[in-house]
Amino acid sequence: MDTSTQVDVRELRRGFRGRLVRPGDPEYEEGRRIWNGSIDRRPALIAYCTDPADVAAAVRWAAARHAAGGDLPVAVRSGGHSFSGQSLCEGGIVIDLSGLRRITVDEEARTVRAQAGALLGELDAATQAVGMAVPSGIVTHTGLAGLTLGGGIGWLMRKHGLTVDQLVGAELVTASGERVRADARENPELYWGLRGGGGNFGVVTEFEYRMHPVGPTVLAGPLIWPVADSARVLRFYREWIEEVPDELTTAVVHRTAPPLPGVPPELAGQLVVAVLCCWAGDLEQGEKVLRPLRRFGPPAADLCHPKPFLEHQASLDPSFPPGRWYYFKSCDVARLSDEVIDVTAEHAARIASPLTSFPIFQLGGAIARVGEEETAFSGRGAGHTFNINATCAGPEGFEEERAWSRGLWRALTPHHTGVYVNFLMEEGEQRVREAYGEAKYRRLRELKRAWDPGNLFRLNQNIRPDPTD
Repeated sequence: MDTSTQVDVRELRRGFRGRLVRPGDPEYEEGRRIWNGSIDRRPALIAYCTDPADVAAAVRWAAARHAAGGDLPVAVRSGGHSFSGQSLCEGGIVIDLSGLRRITVDEEARTVRAQAGALLGELDAATQAVGMAVPSGIVTHTGLAGLTLGGGIGWLMRKHGLTVDQLVGAELVTASGERVRADARENPELYWGLRGGGGNFGVVTEFEYRMHPVGPTVLAGPLIWPVADSARVLRFYREWIEEVPDELTTAVVHRTAPPLPGVPPELAGQLVVAVLCCWAGDLEQGEKVLRPLRRFGPPAADLCHPKPFLEHQASLDPSFPPGRWYYFKSCDVARLSDEVIDVTAEHAARIASPLTSFPIFQLGGAIARVGEEETAFSGRGAGHTFNINATCAGPEGFEEERAWSRGLWRALTPHHTGVYVNFLMEEGEQRVREAYGEAKYRRLRELKRAWDPGNLFRLNQNIRPDPTD
């Protein structure tokens, strides 16, 4: 690190209460690790913030170098789950929010405030303590911030909507280091952009959400068939979900059979297709809704039963631990047509890694009842989101599995209707445009010009402030 950076760090330290970690410090190697083990970058500085004032100080320090012509990348990290590794940078500063974990529940108002370093499991535990929940993701060690700012799909979305649909307001630090609030009354256009526009407009330090009564018991879990039955299962599933109530959210997953109690020994190590269910409503009614699926086939294993919501929320955690090598391709489709089903079944049978697990999420319900223009999130009319995840323990076999992911995505190209921005890797501006559509992208670009004209916050699914067309 050069002398000027050393001087700058000393200047930052004067107004910074947290820890500053640099290459050579004992904590550095651990501090630069993120969830996706395939990402290997070496930041010049990791700033562990203790409060929003620390965040503002770090942003001002980075902005001053940026304004002086220094090429200092700025990464913002909460849970570090960014698929593409944008919560880590090479040679720049990582503004780490993991110390901002306070969660405050207002049971009477049915709202909860959560600082941006909180993880989904922490929010779930705090809200379930009063019989409530905020719809969020499917892996509890995911950071709250990135998931929320991109949209937030999960097990409650068809009944209650996306995570962004629960967002009452947010506190954030802008590119100038100013602390502002965005909600329906204060900075309403910024509030619109934060609900799906990612980290383009500032560093959110606190979110305020609506809560909904949930559980504590849900009817949830997978029903499993051999992968040879994939096309048959998907065709039945397509017709069955046409009539299911919004209390039910499902995902179809292809993977190697998980080592769970109730999975027959003959499926061990074999590829399977599973329909994962979460019924958040009256349990007796849920059993009636699920009966046709239980009787179809029948499944080789039926692990769907009443359980605590918190247990179900954590059920996929073992499948997505930190440190594995992950690669994703994604697309939305309108429906599971015969062509989509045949392509999916054919490619699912080619999965080589025992760690690969790719879900197809069922959308609709409450997601589609929010107007397309009400938030920056796009794709409310889509039927399903494919998250084509290739996973390996390390570099061995990763190139081959990544090629498989890309191959399935390419085969589905004629059926693409869009893409969920949180499932993008580093795929370039055109893919970001596709995630929002041209009209929304132009509106977001105007918002970027207003709040971050110098594009300080560019390590994200970036919306450039300058015209490129």
